[in-house]
Amino acid sequence: MRTEHRRSLSGQSPNVRLKRNGKYVSLENDILKVTFIVPEGFVTGIRFGGLDNLLETRNKESDRGYWDVASATHLDSQQKDETELIGTSFKVINYTNDQVEISFVCRQRSPIPLRVDKRYVLLRGHSGFYSYAIFKRAKGWPAAEVGQIRAVYKPRSDKFHYMAISDKIQRIMPTPQDRANGVHLAYKEAVRLTNPINRRLKGEVDDKYQYSNEDKDNKVNGWISFNPPIGFWLITPSGEFRLGGPLKQSLTSHVGPTLLAMFHSTHYAGKDLIMSFEKQEAWKKVFGPYLVHLNLLSNKGDPRTLWHKAKDQMLKEVEKWPYDFPHSTDFPKANQRGSVFGRLLVKDRCNEPVPASSAWIGLARPGRAGSWQTEMKGYQFWNQTDHDGKFAIKNIRAGNYSIYAWVPGFIGDYKSAFHVVITPGKHIDLRDLVYKPPRKGPTLWEIGTPDRTAAEFFVPDPNPMLTNRLFLHDKENKYRQYGLWDRYTDLYPRHDPNYMIGVSDYRNDWFFAHVLRKTKTGYKPTTWKIIFPMKDIKPHTKYTLQVRINNPDLKTRPHFTTRLIGRDNTIARHGIHGLYRLYSISVKSSSLHSGNNTIYLTQTRHANMFCGLMYDYIRLEGPAT
Repeated sequence: MRTEHRRSLSGQSPNVRLKRNGKYVSLENDILKVTFIVPEGFVTGIRFGGLDNLLETRNKESDRGYWDVASATHLDSQQKDETELIGTSFKVINYTNDQVEISFVCRQRSPIPLRVDKRYVLLRGHSGFYSYAIFKRAKGWPAAEVGQIRAVYKPRSDKFHYMAISDKIQRIMPTPQDRANGVHLAYKEAVRLTNPINRRLKGEVDDKYQYSNEDKDNKVNGWISFNPPIGFWLITPSGEFRLGGPLKQSLTSHVGPTLLAMFHSTHYAGKDLIMSFEKQEAWKKVFGPYLVHLNLLSNKGDPRTLWHKAKDQMLKEVEKWPYDFPHSTDFPKANQRGSVFGRLLVKDRCNEPVPASSAWIGLARPGRAGSWQTEMKGYQFWNQTDHDGKFAIKNIRAGNYSIYAWVPGFIGDYKSAFHVVITPGKHIDLRDLVYKPPRKGPTLWEIGTPDRTAAEFFVPDPNPMLTNRLFLHDKENKYRQYGLWDRYTDLYPRHDPNYMIGVSDYRNDWFFAHVLRKTKTGYKPTTWKIIFPMKDIKPHTKYTLQVRINNPDLKTRPHFTTRLIGRDNTIARHGIHGLYRLYSISVKSSSLHSGNNTIYLTQTRHANMFCGLMYDYIRLEGPAT
C-alpha cells in the first residue's frame, strides 16, 4: 500500500488530502471522502454524514458514479446504447492545502471517437465535490454522431426515497423493485405500479419523463434520506455548455434512485440535435463544472428542508460562476471573459417601439434566426430582459457570436444583423436593439398566446387508472400525466372538434395536442376545423395565416404541408413543447367568401399513437396596408 499525504509548512495535516491505496484513490477533507477506481475514474464511494457510502454498493463499481455518452445509432430503438467513459490514465493536476484536482483521461475509439479528460476537484471545507470534462476530437478522426452526454450518480436505494426537482415536484418515490413488479405501458420507461412497498403508490404511473425540466430551471435536483437526514444533490450553476438554449427540456432525477447532469441529448427535439462530426472535423468543448452537493440536518427538524438549503447553495454557486479553481486552461476565468449589455425593443407594424419585457436574449454561434435551438457544439449565454427591456449578459467566453432573442407575446425570432466579437475583459454596449416581428397585416383573429408552449390550451384530466397523484391538483404541471393522447378519443370518440372564432374559448375548446383517434383497428388521422366569419373581403389581395407549431410531426393543408419534421417524442414524454417552428401561409382572397369560412388542420401521419403536434399560436392577418 502506498499513501500520498501532503503536509503544510506548519507540520499540520492540510484540510484537503489525497490518498492512494492500490487501485483506488480518495479525496478527503474534514467533511467527506470521495473514492475513485484508478485509472477508470468511476466514483465508487462517498463517505458523508455518518454513512460509509452514499452510493449503491449493490451496483458494480462502474455503475455508481460515472460519465457516459451515447451514439446516435439507436435513437429510434429500444436498444441501450450508453457507453461509459472509461479512463486509461490517471494524473494529479493540482494538490495544495486548499484543493486537489485529479484527471482521468479516456481515449474513446468506439462507437464514438473522442478524447475525454474527466476532472474531479475537492476544496477545503466544502460539503461536496466538483466535476467537469474536456471533450476533444482531432482533425482526421473518423466521422461520428453523438446523441447524448451526461453524468450519472446512483445513491443507496435503502436510504434515499424522497426526490425533489422543484418546489412543487417532490415526493416519496417508488423503488426499483416496485417498477420491476409493475406493468409496463406503451414504452418501457412508463410503469403502472401494481404491488408497491408503499401501498399509497398502488395504481400510480411512474415514468422518468414526468420529471424533466427546461434547462433554465434545471439548476438543482436530487434525493433526501430521512434516516439519517442527508441530502444528495446535483447543482449545475451555468447552462453555457448545454445545448439548445434555455428552453431545451432535459431529464433530471428519477427512480433508481438516479441523479442526472444532462449536457447533451435529443430529448424533446429529435434528430435535429444529433451532434454530427465530419471526418476532418476537430472539436473541443468543456462540460461543467457541476457540483455534487451533500447536506445534513443537524437537528430534529423536517428532512425536507434540506431541499431549501440545497437551493440556497445553488444560488451561491451561481454567484461564484465562473469558478476560479479549475486548472484547465480550457476553462476561462472571469478576467478572461467579456460581457454585453443594452436594451431590446419590439416594433410591431407602424406602432412605436416598446420595451421587450421578460424576453430571452442570448449569444450563440452565428447562424440563421432561431438556430440557437439546434446549436450544440459551441457555448451559449442567455439572460432575461427587465421590465424596460434592459439586459446584461456577463462572463461570456471569447469568440464570435450572433445575438438572438424571442419575446413573449410576439411571434418569430430576433437575430442581430452583425456579429459580436468577445475578447477577454471586453464589455460591449449594444445600445438599442429593435426586433420587428413578422407581420403582413392587422390581426383579424387569433387562437392562443405566443409564448412557445401549448400550456394555455385545454389539458384533460388523466385516465383515473393511469395517474401520478403528484400532479392531480397541480394545474401548472397537469400535462405531465401519462396517456393524455388517448384522452382525446374519450372526449371526441367519433367527430373532431369545431373551433368557432368569437364563440369558442381556446382554454377549454382547443386540445393541447393535435393527436390521433384510437379505434378498434389502431390510430386514425384527425382533422380540426376553425370556422370564422368574414365580410368586406378585399379582392385581389392576400390574407396571411400565421401558425406557430412547437412539436410538429406532419401537418397537411389543402394548399400547405409542413412535410416530415419533428419526430421528437414530446407527446409521449409529457412535454408541453418541442422545437419552435414558424409558418406564414399566404391565403388568396379568392379562397375566402362572405360568411363563415373553414380552415382544416389535418394530422395525417399515424405510424403510432404518439404522432401529433402542438400548436402555440394561430392567427389570421388581413391584407397588408
